[in-house]
Amino acid sequence: MVSSYKTFTLTEQLTAEQINFFNQYGFIHFKKFINPETVSSIIDASKQVEQKWIDNDLQKVNGVPIKYGKDLDGSPIVQRFAFINQHHQTLSGLLLDPRFNGLLPLAGDGARLGTEEKDGMVFNHYINGPESKFAKMGWHTDGLRDIFYGAKLNPMLNVGIHLSTLKPENGGLKIIPGTHKQSIYQMLFRKKYFLDNKADPEEISINPEAGDLTIHDGRLWHRVAESSIRGEESRRRVIYIPIIAGKYTPKDENSPTVFYQRFAGIVK
Repeated sequence: MVSSYKTFTLTEQLTAEQINFFNQYGFIHFKKFINPETVSSIIDASKQVEQKWIDNDLQKVNGVPIKYGKDLDGSPIVQRFAFINQHHQTLSGLLLDPRFNGLLPLAGDGARLGTEEKDGMVFNHYINGPESKFAKMGWHTDGLRDIFYGAKLNPMLNVGIHLSTLKPENGGLKIIPGTHKQSIYQMLFRKKYFLDNKADPEEISINPEAGDLTIHDGRLWHRVAESSIRGEESRRRVIYIPIIAGKYTPKDENSPTVFYQRFAGIVK
C-alpha cells in the first residue's frame, strides 16, 4: 500500500506536471491553499449558519436533507451542511478566489464550480463522541449520483478545502488511486456502497493540514475512515465543492429530495 505521495502548490494555472499527476492517479493535493486566519473565519461563519438553522429547525436546503448530530457536551450541531455557500458571505466569497478557475480544465470543456448544483458547497463536521451521527462514510464513488439523477455520467471532481490538520489516527479520506479509469461495472459493483468501510490494500490516506486543498475525481472509490481517537482531538471539518461539466441543473427551495438521499441514515 502506498503511504505517501507528492504534494504541490496551487497557482492560477496548473503546470503540466500537476495535470499529468491528476490524470494518472485521479487526485492531487495542494499545500497551504488558505492561511490560518481564513480557516478560522470559515469555521466561525459555519457556526453562525449552524445556529440559525438550529433555531429555525431547518430540515432541508434546496431539497437536500441536513444532517444533525450532537457535540461532545450533548448540544445539537449540524454535521453536514449543503449549499452553505448560499448562507454566508464569507463562504460565497471564498469561491471568488481566481485559483479555482485554474482547476476547471481538469474536468474538460464547459466545467464550472457547482455552487448551485448537486449539493452546492458541502461543509462536513465530524466528531467521534458518544452521540455523534457522523463519524465515518463507507466506500462510494460520486459518479453514482448522476445515475440517480437520471443523467449520463459526466465528469465531476470534488474539491476539498481542509479546515483541520489530520494525523493517520484521525481517520479521514481514503482513496484508491487510478480507479477513475475503471469500467461502469466496476464503479457499480466493486464495493457495497456506503455499507463497506473496510481498509483496501490499494488505498492511500489523505492526511492534510488545515488550509490544504485536494481534488479527487468523482469516479474514484473513496471512503471516510472513522477516527481511532475519541473526543475533541477527533474533531474534523472539511468543505467540498463540486466541479461539474455537462448540462447546467441548478437547485432551489422547490427541488425534490433525490432518491438516494432519502436513505441518508445509512451514511454514518
